[in-house]
Amino acid sequence: MLLADVAATSSALAATRSRLAKRALLVELLRSTAAADVPIVARFLGGELRQRRTGLGWRSLAELPAPAVAPSLTVAQVDAAFEEMAALAGPGSAGARAALAAELFGAATADEQRLLRGLVTGELRQGSLDALLLDAVAEAAGVPVDAVRRAAMLAGSTETVATAALTSDDPAGALAAIGLEVGRPVRPMLAQSAPDVAAALDALGGGEVAVDTKLDGIRIQVHRSGQDVHVFTRSLDDLTDRVPEVVALARSMPADAFVLDGEALVVGPDGRPRPFQETSSRSATRGEVDGVLTPYFFDCLHLDGRDLLDAPLRSRLAALDAVAGPFAVERITTSSAARAQERFAEVVAQGQEGVVVKSLDAPYEAGRRGGAWVKVKPRHTLDLVVLAVEWGSGRRRGLLSNIHLGARDPAGGFVMLGKTFKGMTDEMLAWQTERFLELEVSRTDWAVRVAPVQVVEIAFDGVQRSTRYPGGVALRFARVLRYREDKTAAEADTIDTVRALAAPS
Repeated sequence: MLLADVAATSSALAATRSRLAKRALLVELLRSTAAADVPIVARFLGGELRQRRTGLGWRSLAELPAPAVAPSLTVAQVDAAFEEMAALAGPGSAGARAALAAELFGAATADEQRLLRGLVTGELRQGSLDALLLDAVAEAAGVPVDAVRRAAMLAGSTETVATAALTSDDPAGALAAIGLEVGRPVRPMLAQSAPDVAAALDALGGGEVAVDTKLDGIRIQVHRSGQDVHVFTRSLDDLTDRVPEVVALARSMPADAFVLDGEALVVGPDGRPRPFQETSSRSATRGEVDGVLTPYFFDCLHLDGRDLLDAPLRSRLAALDAVAGPFAVERITTSSAARAQERFAEVVAQGQEGVVVKSLDAPYEAGRRGGAWVKVKPRHTLDLVVLAVEWGSGRRRGLLSNIHLGARDPAGGFVMLGKTFKGMTDEMLAWQTERFLELEVSRTDWAVRVAPVQVVEIAFDGVQRSTRYPGGVALRFARVLRYREDKTAAEADTIDTVRALAAPS
């Protein structure tokens, strides 16, 4: 398939806000894609390259050759070129990579250059999100969408599922054959938010619930088969070699095979969690470092040959307690709203982040923000994306300070909600100055516009209607809590979520 066909579809996706129209465009392209090209096209439509790292970035693309007049590149040629760039290392690799990039972009038309630039930088504004792409795969293959979503959950990859559904003589059978495999990460189940415990209980419809302590750590998924242990992040990256203490603990547990879902964090001598930055720094570093990560688990997806994804939570918790013992997250089960509220207050007093209220009868809905888990924190927070940063003044002169905040638009792009410079430590200011200069797209005398890829967690006191910003809402007393290296811009909160928090006008 020509890259021009994918580029044309990408441009058409960006030009419409209609989900039905977007899905129709995706279905049309997927049906015309040759079997060998399906893995590449599926990844491109999702806004990603198949290579995790190519060595290219915004600065590498500052000066590109003039675009080609006529299309000639195939998707296979493009994939091979990026694979060659990713493999380069050592002295002379930067120059060789730049030459390969110039050759590739020089053979691309203007529309193809736009697509390639977006794939490299992660800023492909086409509104083709993963859930929509899975729906299109189902329609193109003529199979139920639930079958596609479940396979994607278990495979941890839309590319794998698209290949199975669109290249097999028996798509339904190929999807059904994708099961939970110990050692292969599963997309994690996510929680909705509620402003308080009473609202969380209402969302679950009453009855007995589990109230888990919500830890302020990094999400981990631990797989063990015999003595073979793998630890994966929320984004399904393998960090096994960075967390030897977690691996050692997993090997000591009384089971031969399991898949556990949980959090890992650095805990102080007083038993209270250390600041998230210490946990994040510890998990990002190899070798001898300060701080020991302690894992705590809140779900069990597999235990000694039994897949538990479809079992009710009460059954999964019994399995979890049997294998994780004291390393299971503290929880209570109750049908009393007063006891649940009391537990929330206890957890917050311990220095934890809040609670997650869970239905005891629900299965594990991996990869989805379902209604069976509802998190409650003592403050309003949102995960937003930095769109631009203003230079500081006075004591902050020479540093990038005031950040412009954007919520994700489900139709594509980001919607600005306001600015803040509050809550930033000197260490954070130094870090963000270096980080955002790496992501620079353009600048004026007073600000730097950046690629919208960095997620920041923002605390705020409320949302108010506003005509100042394009989304019609603004945050009250917004302040920075932390930068989220464990989340991508595709996981940021949406403008719809923010608007739902606004007081009625």
